[in-house]
Amino acid sequence: MSTSAPPLEHDDHVEVPRGALRAVAALILATLVAVAWVQLSGGAPSSASAAPVVTERWLQFRDLPNGQVEVLESGRPLATLSAGAHGFLRGALRALARERRLSTAATVTPALAPASGQASPAYRLRAHADGRLSLDDPATGVRIDLESFGQTNAADFAQLLHLPALAPSR
Repeated sequence: MSTSAPPLEHDDHVEVPRGALRAVAALILATLVAVAWVQLSGGAPSSASAAPVVTERWLQFRDLPNGQVEVLESGRPLATLSAGAHGFLRGALRALARERRLSTAATVTPALAPASGQASPAYRLRAHADGRLSLDDPATGVRIDLESFGQTNAADFAQLLHLPALAPSR
């Protein structure tokens, strides 16, 4: 004997209180107004340091055939970074180099363009009095606030600030 159960009926209709719908609509509207206000007012809050610069170096970087990266100051070797290490530093430099390729500023500013076989134009590495580090690309105006990526990653750049200065060429 086979008895079949009556078919189950589902009610897909869910009653949402009007007050909740109004609250969600108000939140969405407030978010859109806030975003529009920031865009139209010319900028968002910045994490850029307003503290004075305590140390500054103009550095260039050159990829070597063996995977190492040569760090130069005033066109002269300052340090060589081993292949396969300093991943954050390499990634930050790749991002800046990409911005240079995409920007017309790098092609319009011949003083910043490297000669064939030379290192990239100099980047400005700065330490601020409040402990923040920044890497600026004057060719594009791009600035990376390095502390935003954690102390370990910022330390890769901080050690470049503390390398011994080069003796002036004669």
